[in-house]
Amino acid sequence: MSTEEQQDRLLRWVERVAAFCVEEWGLPPITGRILGWLMICDPAEQSAGQISEVIQASRASLTSNMRFLTAIGLVKKVRRPGDRVSYYRIEDDAWQKVIQRKLESLSAFGEIADEGFGIAGGEGHRTERIKAAHDSLTWLQNLAARHPLRR
Repeated sequence: MSTEEQQDRLLRWVERVAAFCVEEWGLPPITGRILGWLMICDPAEQSAGQISEVIQASRASLTSNMRFLTAIGLVKKVRRPGDRVSYYRIEDDAWQKVIQRKLESLSAFGEIADEGFGIAGGEGHRTERIKAAHDSLTWLQNLAARHPLRR
C-alpha cells in the first residue's frame, strides 16, 4: 500500500470517528476529527499546526475545540523543553473518563427515575415505563461495579 493510500485510509477512519461523535454525542465534526486523528496519528503528540493541516481545519476552530477537549480531560497539552510549540495527545485514560461520565449521568437519571416512581405511586401501569428505565440503569451500574475497567 502506498503512503498516499495509507493516509487516505487513515483519514477515512478519522471521518468515521467524527461521524460517530456527531451522531452519538452531538459534538461538532471537527471535535470528532481531532479525537480520531489523535487516536491514530504517529507520533502520538501533534502540534496544532500538524492537526490543522491533516484534518483541514482553521486554526481558530481547532484552537477552541482543543481548549474544550483539554478542559474535559480527553486531550493533554504537552510542552517539550526548549520548544515553544505546544503539542497535544489523547489522554491515556480518555475512554475510561468518557465511560465513567456516562455512567455518572445515567446514575443521576436513576435518581430522577426513583423520584418519578414515588410520585406515580410505586405501583400500577403508570410506573411500568419508569420501572423499566430504573431496572436497566440498576443492571448497568451493577455490571460496571462487578467488572471495573483495568489498564
